[in-house]
Amino acid sequence: MLLNASGCLDARTAPAVAQALDAFVTKTVTPEARDGNAPRRIAETEHGMLNAIGLANPGRNMFIAETLPQLRQLGVPLWISVGGFSAIDYAETCARLDDVTIELNLSCPNVDEAPESAAEIVGACREVTANPLYAKLSPHSWNLGETVRAVEAAGADGVSMVNTLRGASLEADLRTTLERGTGGYSGPALKPVALAAVLAARRATSLPIVGMGGVRTGRDALELIACGANDVALGTVLFADPDAPSRIRRELASEAERAGFETPQAAFCAALADVVKMAN
Repeated sequence: MLLNASGCLDARTAPAVAQALDAFVTKTVTPEARDGNAPRRIAETEHGMLNAIGLANPGRNMFIAETLPQLRQLGVPLWISVGGFSAIDYAETCARLDDVTIELNLSCPNVDEAPESAAEIVGACREVTANPLYAKLSPHSWNLGETVRAVEAAGADGVSMVNTLRGASLEADLRTTLERGTGGYSGPALKPVALAAVLAARRATSLPIVGMGGVRTGRDALELIACGANDVALGTVLFADPDAPSRIRRELASEAERAGFETPQAAFCAALADVVKMAN
């Protein structure tokens, strides 16, 4: 299954791109409306992109009343990215959502994080919703497997990885490019980090994994599947190539065949000799 990474596609302005995906993931929704961080908050770098948007969104009430009904007209499954600044924030939003998959944004590098652990937030949300819950995790932890096991024990139905890495760039006068100083780093250079994170997660769990980070081609998607991802999300590539979902889907099939597999699914966990093959 191909999805978009949260925040990398506006389905209301590019519905055809969203409909080329197997599911659409919204921008992160927070309890209150947010203008986000001050500009400049997006910058290109030599090997990727920095963003410090800061979870700009219309807030929970407007999203549920206006945006969500519009998105349901797309005719594709919806994943709602939920954010907040406490476990209660996350849980209150989750309690108001129905007939969607929920992706808990537990690792945005551009805002202050909730004081509770990822597992505590997942547990609070699990108590109030029967919707599928995915935990979107940061690649910063050296013991990512432990975090994955903790969110699984708390009730997560799957994990998404990875979120952006914190990064910075400088102007010619040596001032930081972004007003906030640092931002989330995405793009091609993130792929090795994503592959390592998916490998670590797959060793720790049999839960479904959405792999993302630096995917530009079908080969990139196939490598994430080989490391243990059940599904793949496209991020920065969508800003430059609106045909990426269809192109990567075509390339994925041919790259699997070139690597000696009848289908992309047949390459699942091929990079992990010590992991039992699990059905997608």
